Amino acid sequence: MVVGTPHISLAGSSALLLDGAQGAFDDATQELVWAVANAALTLEGVREAVPGMNNLLVVFDPLATDAHGVGDQLMSLWTCTDAHAVAGTHHTIPLSYGGARGEDLAGWAAHCGLSVDETVRRHAATTYSVAAIGAMPGFPYLSGLDPRLAWARRSTPRLKVAEGAVIIGGAQAGIMPMTAPSGWHIIGHTDVKLFRAEAELPVLLRPGDKIRFEIAGIEA
Repeated sequence: MVVGTPHISLAGSSALLLDGAQGAFDDATQELVWAVANAALTLEGVREAVPGMNNLLVVFDPLATDAHGVGDQLMSLWTCTDAHAVAGTHHTIPLSYGGARGEDLAGWAAHCGLSVDETVRRHAATTYSVAAIGAMPGFPYLSGLDPRLAWARRSTPRLKVAEGAVIIGGAQAGIMPMTAPSGWHIIGHTDVKLFRAEAELPVLLRPGDKIRFEIAGIEA
């Protein structure tokens, strides 16, 4: 699939935002974002490269390089980098659907016009990609949700969504790495920990990783 030319803009005095979005979220563009992020870390003066949803934030040292030079190199990387260079880790995550810790399951199924069992089956049949990590430490924005299962975010966010909650927000899925506010819908719960502050590698998931949800139970 052909990926379009990105737009690069300043993000403060020491960062650039490379925006590859061509309208709706695109998986091919996201794969290129991951690859360019890795390649950008080899550029002189670049301190960080943080993938977003079809975009990339690149932080550089203004004493070692300048925005114009970094921008030219990013454009070159976008053109010549192998989009399939990132081989993520595969994870299987047990998920208990519904019940007290999945309170939106029945409403989600009704919204989709499906039975609870069919909604769960479709959700668990998909391989998801960790498109980006953001919003809070270890939170994965997961692409790959069956379009039939999309559900716009709540108009009023909940102030406390528990760690381990598996959630739906628009066309994306996610997992809460800690208890925090969220406007996404809660469909179930997993005991897999995504973030351990004391660990040598605090975050379990990385951009480019793949996830399959394993049905541990369904409580309508």
